[in-house]
Amino acid sequence: MPFVRVTVFTPKLSTEQIRRLERETTELMISIMRKPIAGTAVLVEHIHRGDWNIAGKKKTVAAHVEATIGRDTNSPAEKAKFIRGMMALLRASLGPELAEETYVVLHEIDVGSYGGGGLTRAERDQQRSTSL
Repeated sequence: MPFVRVTVFTPKLSTEQIRRLERETTELMISIMRKPIAGTAVLVEHIHRGDWNIAGKKKTVAAHVEATIGRDTNSPAEKAKFIRGMMALLRASLGPELAEETYVVLHEIDVGSYGGGGLTRAERDQQRSTSL
């Protein structure tokens, strides 16, 4: 873990824009949030049909980011820096039409409530500590 979902609403999103979002979101997780690259997953979803409204006004470019991380694994300063970095990346990737009401949400999950490969994070941590 972590898992980061970047939802982008725009008529066009190039392969290079998607790759940049994937690459630089991963880098933010590694450099700011101190997450290992192994297990860091980033999904960029491109929505190009429908309507996205902010404050009752239709937008042509919008985004929303949700990241799931382990509870108490990052300081408030690290989380704030990640949110600022993610917003800067979105602006650089999507342009000046991106609304200020673009949200980056960090979901903090207890280590017993998520897992990978059939084991919870707590079980993996226990296995690591007994094998040392």
